[in-house]
Amino acid sequence: MQLSIVIPLLNEADSLPELHRWIVSVMEQNNYSYELIFVDDGSSDASWEIITSLQAVNPNVKGIKFLKNFGKSQGLNAGFKKAQGDVIITMDADLQDSPEEIPDLYNMVIDHGYDLVSGWKKKRYDSKIRKNIPSKLFNWAARKTSGIELNDFNCGLKAYQQKVIKSIDVTGEMHRYIPILAKNVGFKNIGEKPVQHQARKYGETKFGIDRFTNGFLDLITLWFLSKFGKRPMHLFGLMGTFMFLIGFFSTTYIGVSKLITVFYYHQKAGLVTNNPLFFVALTTMILGTQLFIAGFIGEMILKNKKTNNLYYIEKEI
Repeated sequence: MQLSIVIPLLNEADSLPELHRWIVSVMEQNNYSYELIFVDDGSSDASWEIITSLQAVNPNVKGIKFLKNFGKSQGLNAGFKKAQGDVIITMDADLQDSPEEIPDLYNMVIDHGYDLVSGWKKKRYDSKIRKNIPSKLFNWAARKTSGIELNDFNCGLKAYQQKVIKSIDVTGEMHRYIPILAKNVGFKNIGEKPVQHQARKYGETKFGIDRFTNGFLDLITLWFLSKFGKRPMHLFGLMGTFMFLIGFFSTTYIGVSKLITVFYYHQKAGLVTNNPLFFVALTTMILGTQLFIAGFIGEMILKNKKTNNLYYIEKEI
């Protein structure tokens, strides 16, 4: 099979029939063998009924329905596990991503050997204040943190070699960072293609401004996991040891100073607790011990962790 098209969705009943016709038209024009995997992320409208009716007339359609809304990342992860195509295309269900881009994305992966190709919405039809400006800041931070020169990390239209999506787990809210996840696994041939962005035709966006604040927090998490996810003791242990040594040497200095004052100069020394350095020493020793223990606990968790289900499937077709 040449193509697997994975589409996570939430309450997109109005757009699904048109999107299906558009994708099928592109597939038939290019004579692709394909599967179309819709992942219903707990929709409360008629999205699942429409997916079922589409599957009845098109055997290439497959569907996964979650028990409730678990998020786009979990939807993509479920779709990736079912995908069987040589190239996997992801796109949104709101008709803002054009299926006409699929042949070029497919060729970039097959003919030019890219592991991953990310779409770049150079011209957007979203609100400049609510989406465009925060998106530029977000992408700048992602580039600086990851070292991957992409202009649009969050574009839903992407193409992957099958080995890429089978090598990564998209959990939490990490769908916007799939290129970084792929790089951390070892896939470095990551490309970008300007794609057409269309104004939303039906319904309203499912994402608010909080997606950018959460995105920056996720970016920090991903940076930490890529650097120290497999060795938390290297960070926490180093910081803890450094702070503990500051406290230890400060305490030693206070104690030796008092002993010299009393026994060498035969003078009355003040209380240790009246010295501000005493509280610095006490605080740093406590924090150092706690950081060291945090690193040790992190190592123990990694050694004994078990993988839990991050979503629950109600139905499949």
